[in-house]
Amino acid sequence: MGDHKEIRSAPLTPRPGSAAPTPPLVQTPPVSCPPSQFHSPSLSRSPLLHVENGDEVAALPRKKAPKTPIRTPRLSLTPRFITPLGSPMRKALRMTKLDPQDAWLPITESRNGNKYYAAFHTLCSGIGIQALVLPVAFTVLGWTWGIICLTVAFVWQLYTLWLLVQLHESVETGMRYSRYLQLACATFGSKQGKFLAVFPIQYLSGGTCIALIIIGGTTSKQFYQIVCGPTCSNPLTTVEWYLVFTCAAVLLSQLPNLNSIAGVSLIGAITAIGYCTMIWVVSVAKGRLPNVSYKPLRGTSQVDHAFDVLNALGIIAFAFRGHNLILEIQATMPSDEKHPSRVPMWKGVKVSYTLIAACLFPIAIGGYWAYGQQIPSNGGMLTALYQFHTVDVPKSVLALTGLFVIINAACSFQIYAMPIFDDMESVYTMRKKKPCPWWLRAAFRAVFGFGIFFGGWHCHSWEALPV
Repeated sequence: MGDHKEIRSAPLTPRPGSAAPTPPLVQTPPVSCPPSQFHSPSLSRSPLLHVENGDEVAALPRKKAPKTPIRTPRLSLTPRFITPLGSPMRKALRMTKLDPQDAWLPITESRNGNKYYAAFHTLCSGIGIQALVLPVAFTVLGWTWGIICLTVAFVWQLYTLWLLVQLHESVETGMRYSRYLQLACATFGSKQGKFLAVFPIQYLSGGTCIALIIIGGTTSKQFYQIVCGPTCSNPLTTVEWYLVFTCAAVLLSQLPNLNSIAGVSLIGAITAIGYCTMIWVVSVAKGRLPNVSYKPLRGTSQVDHAFDVLNALGIIAFAFRGHNLILEIQATMPSDEKHPSRVPMWKGVKVSYTLIAACLFPIAIGGYWAYGQQIPSNGGMLTALYQFHTVDVPKSVLALTGLFVIINAACSFQIYAMPIFDDMESVYTMRKKKPCPWWLRAAFRAVFGFGIFFGGWHCHSWEALPV
């Protein structure tokens, strides 16, 4: 206890009112740590205490707290009271990079979607009238190869959908690929991506809408004939029914964005499940047709048989649709680091494709069992229902089936036309740097709808030409 060592500290702010002279400060290197550990209990809030010869000793208790608190040097500009939230917020902002133009376009205008909306949109876009043609593929492939090809196609569809759901957000760059064109440009480059993706996207959306107008108009004519019966006077022609259906679809297309048509997609999904179930249940309940045969059809030559097989595989592939809308549907969901959009999206996909499988497999197997080689190649199960069961099935069932097909076609038109609406409005927003006014948006959609009508009219004219 003879020699007495003087203890001094190196505070950031000198103590006011100290009587003793302040010795020169000893510089200490700053402590480097992640911002998230600034308030960790393992880090001292007081500066290091040193003795003259460099030995560290325990800090003496202070008799009086300084007026100005001593603070640890901070490496972040984030306010102290939100520091625990600062790092996740910064990571989320880096993870999700949004284009300001997205807030003006119909696909990404609203991002409050959820797993239920995803299931509605996926189910409405993934099942439709093309599923009723599946028994036609079985007439060429037969029981064994038909079921095998249908199962492989379904598994492949789920796998590719899972890939697209995972590719929607890039973990490295934080970019959300809300459209197929964006993903193609990121994969192949800007020029090559546009060259490879623009035409297929426009062709698929526009071609599907033309097919929906043809299906909706033709079924509307059949529905009117069933309801009205022989008392019909001056019935409309097929093209006029196309126009009636187009007017209804264009009127429904005035809903502003993809999230706003979630209810429309729900109605479309319910009607699709309804008419698929009604058709195969009625067909199976009425039993097999007389002299039904399950022998696969063979062409007159090997080349004809090869083309028949390819056509059957194309029918199966055509029954699985909706790939071109998965990225757009996922773009309507919010996303951050803790709750990425791929989680609710994949839940919605799994539920919707469980219901799709419950519709497609009974239609293919039950339809082929009931009709065999007598299944009509044009229209599939719907044509077979009207052709073979007009007498022994109540008109109310036939009319309700046709009404469900019409409603589903009108609802599917909205979701398949949305990428075209988005592309048309993006041209305006890129040039004018502002969102489309309501009247211009309505004009864009009307022009597209009636342009598609003329496409359906020309297809009908080609069918009417003598061969």
